[in-house]
Amino acid sequence: MKSLKKTAIATIINAALLSAAGTSVSAFAAEEDTAKKSNQLEVIQVTARKRVENAQEVPVAVSALQGDNLDAYSSAGMDIRFMSAKIPSLSIESSFGRSFPRFYVRGLGNTDFDLNASQPVSLVVDEVVQENAILKGFPVFDVERVEVLRGPQGTLFGRNTPAGLVKFDTAKPSQEFEGYGAVSYGSRGAVDTEGAVGGALTDRLSARVSLLWQDKDDYIDNQAPGFEAKDEQGGYTEKAARIQFLYEGDDFTALLNYHTRDLDGSPIAFRANVIEAGSNDLVDNYEHDVVYQDAAVRNTQQVESEGASLKLEWDISDEYTITSISGWESAEIYSRGDIDGGYGCGFCGTDNGPGFVPYESESADGIPEQDQLTQELRLASNFSGDFNYQVGLFYFDEELTIENFNYSTPDNGALNGYVQQQQDTTAWAIFGSADYIFSDKLKVTAGLRYSDDEKDFVADRTISPIGGGALYVERSVSDSHVSWDLSANYKVNEDVNWYSRVANTFRAPSLQGRILFGDDVTTADSETVTSFETGIKSDVLDGQGRVNATVFYYTMDDQQLTAVGGGANFNRLVNADKTTGYGFELDTEWVLSDEFNATFNLSYNKTEIKDNDLAVSACFQCTVTDPINDAGLAVLDGNSLPHAPEWISNFTLRYNKELADGNFFALGDISYRSEINMFLYESVEFEGKALTEVGLRAGYEWAEGDYEYQVSAFVRNLFDEQQVIGAIDFNNNTGIVNEERYIGAEFKVNFF
Repeated sequence: MKSLKKTAIATIINAALLSAAGTSVSAFAAEEDTAKKSNQLEVIQVTARKRVENAQEVPVAVSALQGDNLDAYSSAGMDIRFMSAKIPSLSIESSFGRSFPRFYVRGLGNTDFDLNASQPVSLVVDEVVQENAILKGFPVFDVERVEVLRGPQGTLFGRNTPAGLVKFDTAKPSQEFEGYGAVSYGSRGAVDTEGAVGGALTDRLSARVSLLWQDKDDYIDNQAPGFEAKDEQGGYTEKAARIQFLYEGDDFTALLNYHTRDLDGSPIAFRANVIEAGSNDLVDNYEHDVVYQDAAVRNTQQVESEGASLKLEWDISDEYTITSISGWESAEIYSRGDIDGGYGCGFCGTDNGPGFVPYESESADGIPEQDQLTQELRLASNFSGDFNYQVGLFYFDEELTIENFNYSTPDNGALNGYVQQQQDTTAWAIFGSADYIFSDKLKVTAGLRYSDDEKDFVADRTISPIGGGALYVERSVSDSHVSWDLSANYKVNEDVNWYSRVANTFRAPSLQGRILFGDDVTTADSETVTSFETGIKSDVLDGQGRVNATVFYYTMDDQQLTAVGGGANFNRLVNADKTTGYGFELDTEWVLSDEFNATFNLSYNKTEIKDNDLAVSACFQCTVTDPINDAGLAVLDGNSLPHAPEWISNFTLRYNKELADGNFFALGDISYRSEINMFLYESVEFEGKALTEVGLRAGYEWAEGDYEYQVSAFVRNLFDEQQVIGAIDFNNNTGIVNEERYIGAEFKVNFF
């Protein structure tokens, strides 16, 4: 680790020196043989501020994934978690599997597994916010670009963005006939098929249809005594589709988008006592394709979602554009699993294992109904002078019904606990942003947003598995907040931009009502964050290198935290007095030669909870290292945030070589994230080890007429590194392990 830190510091210093000397570097490069520099980095266009801009000129810490790297990372039929540790300061995890991803940026996220959990990282797909965590798991296919905006984004993007924003832009229809088809086959008999076709329907109207089908058979054996079964879980069938229609008039465009998803599979595998007591090592007899569960036969997960959006844009003159974006999203889920990850009941006097399993836990969560409506209307100026602005209105409405179930495993899964939750959320906002060019070098941007947010909540318990009777609870929370930001971009020279930004925003109040195992509905007040950052964005070596570096510091008041598990299978919301975070981010690209391209990024995030009185229940069988107060609770003051690695790094190297009538290519990538705390408290067993994963992809591509063909072979997690990446702590040392090595081959054709 010390050597890694030294390397990071040296890299930052070198990057700063290169950028500060941008003029002399460019001058020196201009004197070199230009024939050696025909291959330059492309300009990356982003929409981080709701308009198309050069990423190097945007005063926001933004990184983009697109092209070959995006294709390579998403190999192996991976869900959206493939992005974890591929971009500075970004990590993603889930205790559900292919649904309910939880995003963390600069250490800020939410470990809450309840289906009404709010997150401080927002996901926006085709300019429509995906608020519920189930919506965030929609498959990634036929995507043009992924952008990650780090730091508060509350002015333009609104509620629940204190950590940042992940933004997807799918491929859009055009007048040109084009498309692609791809099919891959890999480990455990997995099949991944996707494709798209689009083109003109008339001289004004075009369309694009995109399809995805992924399938993997069950492969995990159950070896619990009396419950033995082959190939009982681990598989899935994922289907998704998107159809878009684009009308392009002289001064008016309309884009209609409809999308749908159907997932039928298994939840992520929980493994009882998979962590060696007194350490954070996997037990010696760990096997990825084996579990020991008494409820495995009933494990299941089904997700259905659909949505539509309509984007209308009018150029009402040469100087103004009006944009309207209407969105509707709907989702249903039922996920049932053996939560204790083992068999039997030690406290009941029955045979149990593996290790000591005090009591059985089999539960399910479902959303029978979720409907989200959003509407945004904005006016943007297109002046040719020094001043431009945009103003807008936003409305959000969600109706959400949640069901919590608990089952008695000894009674063959008979229902013994049921709670229905109903949460209705309404929010509205008015916002504006203005840019002013003070000189050829200095441009300043200021933004302001007023938000109003309200939640009405009801929890209705019919029966509790621990003996509680019927219970009905109502709660309401509401708040308003003024978010703001101020940024400046200074052009040091033609190749180097220096920017600074200060921003403030909030996350709306939250409620939690999973009252299967207790009577309390908990609430958390709004959290507010103020962030300071400054950085450089530079193109060096005559366009053959790009170095972007940022340093940041933020303070968060009343941070919303979730005490997951500890005492029982439910969550409690708490507010921490203050949380601080600071660090740096480095994002680089390099053209090494006509045949080699490379990227390297690195981030450091240090987070700390500052609250002398905040304490939570800790694990049942693990070794807690935090101080314990008189009430037997673990004191959190000084701890880092959960799932907040200090170090994240990623390196890619691509090789291209003309061969015969085509091109041979090879792409390798290495991603690294350092140790993590899995919960708010710290313990020996639940400190996740550092994780390094390596991917390789190689193939051959060639063209014939209007077709481009590609054949490739790939491997993800090349060295099959297996580590615990998540856990269940209220019963035993139950763990969740990362995906095993995956090997596959793909055939793809593009047509024009």
